[in-house]
Amino acid sequence: MEEAGQLLPKLPLDELLTEVQARIQAVVAARDGVHSLLEAVVSIGRDLDLETVLRRIVEAATELVDCRYGALGVIGDDGQLAQFIPVGLTEDEIARIAEWPHGRGLLGLLIKEPQALRLPEISAHPESYGFPDGHPPMHNFLGVPIRVRDEVFGNLYLTEKNGDRDFDEQDEVIVAGLASAAGIAIENARLYDETRRRETWLDASAEVTQVLLSGSELTDALQLVVSRAKDMASADTAAVVVPVGDVDLMTVLAAAGRDADNLTTLEFSATGTLSGAVLASGEARMVPALRSSAEASPLLDRLPAGPALIVPLGTQERARGVLVLAKRRGASPFVASTMRMLTAFANQAAVVLELADARRESERHGLVDDRERIARDLHDVVVQRLFASAMTLTAAVRLIDRPEVAERVQRTVDDLDATIRQIRSTIFALQSTHDTAPTTLRGRIVTIIESATEQLGFAPALQMNGLVDSGIPEEIGQHLVAVLQEAMSNVVRHARASAVTVTVAVSGGQARVSVVDDGVGIPADGRRSGLANLAERAERLGGSFEIAPRATAGTSLVWQVPVKR
Repeated sequence: MEEAGQLLPKLPLDELLTEVQARIQAVVAARDGVHSLLEAVVSIGRDLDLETVLRRIVEAATELVDCRYGALGVIGDDGQLAQFIPVGLTEDEIARIAEWPHGRGLLGLLIKEPQALRLPEISAHPESYGFPDGHPPMHNFLGVPIRVRDEVFGNLYLTEKNGDRDFDEQDEVIVAGLASAAGIAIENARLYDETRRRETWLDASAEVTQVLLSGSELTDALQLVVSRAKDMASADTAAVVVPVGDVDLMTVLAAAGRDADNLTTLEFSATGTLSGAVLASGEARMVPALRSSAEASPLLDRLPAGPALIVPLGTQERARGVLVLAKRRGASPFVASTMRMLTAFANQAAVVLELADARRESERHGLVDDRERIARDLHDVVVQRLFASAMTLTAAVRLIDRPEVAERVQRTVDDLDATIRQIRSTIFALQSTHDTAPTTLRGRIVTIIESATEQLGFAPALQMNGLVDSGIPEEIGQHLVAVLQEAMSNVVRHARASAVTVTVAVSGGQARVSVVDDGVGIPADGRRSGLANLAERAERLGGSFEIAPRATAGTSLVWQVPVKR
């Protein structure tokens, strides 16, 4: 005690007070750091959206250690950075950076050796890789890994501590504590995200199944598929890409999200593309970012340049196309659970598409059967009865003494004959298939009349007399179809008619087309280029063409050419 008492007066009192004050300040700073850390932990746990949580983690870290720049790098399955979330850079500064980090240099060292790394000067470290063009200068550095359970999820990168100071041990301890809490927040956000996606998946699957099996158009159903897939995967853009026939082409049938209008109907070669590879293999693929080397097609230029997921619609043996999903650059990558969920959804959508096709095919066969039954009944019952009635009246004409009565009965017989011809034309139309383009002349004529029916709002009366298919050569048949198409087009556009009668007949070595309407007639100053073409066709074939106003109202057109076989 005596020795200590002798030494104490020799110590300068100012130095003692300075040391006590420094230690008190250190304790206060540590207390404030703990309080700030607790506030940061509470802050990052407030939200359950994964991307929001990740950004809040970086923002909290930069505030805790008082630095200018911070970032969080998410490690992908390939060991490189699949996502990079920067804080402290403006949009202009981000745009000037030539290339995002991929996990080389010091960032790669933290991936290979997940432990805290603190440096006073980045460039002095032997693993330093340098910065890309446009990157702001950075010197001191603090890196801390983030673990989710036993898995290294990513790393926190902090640099440029304010006031030209270096990161110290206390900064490292605080950020390490934040990283531990961040792992729990990330796991909670992941679980919430997966639960929400599964709920969306169940709702979307039920909705797609209901729509497809209720008879909706295929394009509407595919549009629903891409919209729901985009929501399920939190993607910015989604598209359904299908092969075009047997050629090496693919086309976008439906798209949703960012720039969707620029994607629809886009065609590109399947060779050397991710879409073509997934379609051929039948296996889904994830990529951390779309680059020209990964998807060498026009599709790449119109998709966001971030993480992408390509899922086949069906199996390798029966793949109907692929579902392409993409996120913006810097967004969180697709995870394995999302890929599994989207694969199951795509498979279910493909199965439902097959069922919808089978249902439509069954309905088509039922419609064909009904048409054939109606045609058979018309031929076997209605036509035969009308024909019998006409024969009876023809025989009765001879027994009538009064000429005016006999003439009226004969007109009735002629009307019955015309009705029989019209019914036979209807029978042929009912028996014609509408799945493919008609190959017979009768079929092509019926197709033209049906097309005009949709535009006129009523069905023109059609009569076909004689051996139309076998009695008219193919060359003349092509001219006849073109003439009828032009004539009906004129009626649709100019006649304003309420009734049209079309007659196609072969008799006496002549093929004849007649189109009669009750419309407004031919305007005196109207264009005649189409009519001149009809006259030229008739003249070239040695025939005639006449068009004239009717006595009552409307127009009568007659095109006639000799039939040479």
